[in-house]
Amino acid sequence: MRIEPGVAVQGALAVPGAKSISHRALLLAALAEGRSEIRGFGRSGDTLSTIAALRALGIEAEADGDTARVSGAGLRGLRPPGGPIDCGNAGTLLRLLAGILAGQEGSFELTGDASLRSRPMERIAEPLRLLGAEVETTHGGAPVTIRGGTLHPIRYALPVASAQVKSAVLLAGLYGSSGPTVVVEPTQTRDHTERLLEAAGARVGRRGREISVWPAERLEPLSLDVPGDFSSAVPFLVAATLLSGSVLRIVGVNVNPTRIGLLHVLERMGARISLFNRRSIGGEPGADIEVASAELTATAVSAAEVPLLVDELPLFALAAACARGESVVSGAAELRLKESDRIETITEALRAVGVRASATVDGFRVRGVPARPRGGRVHARGDHRIAMLGAVAGLLSREGVELEDAECVAISFPGFLEVLESVRER
Repeated sequence: MRIEPGVAVQGALAVPGAKSISHRALLLAALAEGRSEIRGFGRSGDTLSTIAALRALGIEAEADGDTARVSGAGLRGLRPPGGPIDCGNAGTLLRLLAGILAGQEGSFELTGDASLRSRPMERIAEPLRLLGAEVETTHGGAPVTIRGGTLHPIRYALPVASAQVKSAVLLAGLYGSSGPTVVVEPTQTRDHTERLLEAAGARVGRRGREISVWPAERLEPLSLDVPGDFSSAVPFLVAATLLSGSVLRIVGVNVNPTRIGLLHVLERMGARISLFNRRSIGGEPGADIEVASAELTATAVSAAEVPLLVDELPLFALAAACARGESVVSGAAELRLKESDRIETITEALRAVGVRASATVDGFRVRGVPARPRGGRVHARGDHRIAMLGAVAGLLSREGVELEDAECVAISFPGFLEVLESVRER
């Protein structure tokens, strides 16, 4: 697919509901007693995999447009399907569902596509074994086999900051025999699971970097509005910042402090971004975001910041390419374990459009120039975040970009390319 250069981006738009929240809401709705309704559901390849997985486990679940409905079977009501459960490309689904299945009766096998099978799963297997479940991985990855049993509370210090591992342990903690299960984070990660557990009536405690969950007898059904996905808003924020003369408004976006690390990084680079009409959307902080074009200067992203913007680092790299000076990301080795080795695919994509970028062991360096990149050919390598990087690079470029494997963007944002085209000024 060819992405043509744009003069500016103008107008207003909305992005799909937050994928992280949509996954979690579906899973907790399946454990509730009663029928849940999730409005503003982030319909995508990944979240449809969650609905399919719930159906395989005997749950009545459906998505009609941007509304999902789930008839919960109770905390212990999931049933082995008699075959593997396909999680597609959704790492969030596999890891969080593993925590839930650790408390169910029977044996379950979780698998996924080639990308998902290559990602590390011992990081969830280890704490679930400590809780008392039998968990087997395949050479450290998926397929993962889980045999639920009687679980006992643990106190678990995360070796690496990971909201998915934290969530898997907390969800398994709902099935503890007595007392709280405690997770200690090395640094704060997104807290959607904790918020939704509280919304469903679970007892959750938070003290600094320690999060506790107590065993539950039942969960309440959810009636929930999902705010727009900040990660899906970021390509438009970057495009509007870098294209001179742009003014863009994105409505109803999730601005949870544990998700908007990139916003703060862009602001210190000189971006002109404003949040207004702040409100609560489904128990999460929400706001409308307005962005206008600005000249950027280079910056460094440290290991402490990475957990708060790890999914947005591909678009940060593109912003750095058009900033003045050299930008550096360090402490981001986790990027090598995503849908692609993102340290390599980010730098490969930038070099393909004429940007000076180099990979390091745990990050990358980008030599920015406050001018449009040349353009060229970008291969997304099956990674939706790299597809977004390539599409926005095409908009910013002098000559356009041929984007290979562009369809993988539907993993998180079906219709992304059409929305991007709708705000492009020719």
